[in-house]
Amino acid sequence: MSFYDSINKSSDSATDIGKKYVKDSISYAKLKTFLITTSSISTVTKLVLIGGLLTIGILFMSVALAIELGDYFESITLGLLSVGGIYVLLGLITFLVRKTIDKKIIKSLSVKFFKNKNI
Repeated sequence: MSFYDSINKSSDSATDIGKKYVKDSISYAKLKTFLITTSSISTVTKLVLIGGLLTIGILFMSVALAIELGDYFESITLGLLSVGGIYVLLGLITFLVRKTIDKKIIKSLSVKFFKNKNI
């Protein structure tokens, strides 16, 4: 009978170890999810705040530049068109280097996301 008791004890031990592993894996997954979620929310919040303030600043600087260029060209329309042309040029440059920007973003995020190689 001791052989059967030994097998029973071993299977009970294996079951307990398996349950503990599953419980720890679930806890780790919850913690990892929390980490990624809070990191994402923090990044988006900072992006919105900083981006919003920079946008307002750039808007006022653009209006000031348009007025100054309008005085220089003696036509407010030409000043506004010049500032618009600058933005179109910046947009075209950004469009041309978009793949480089994508690669840098993917590389940066992959380092954070795949930090733990055990996943």
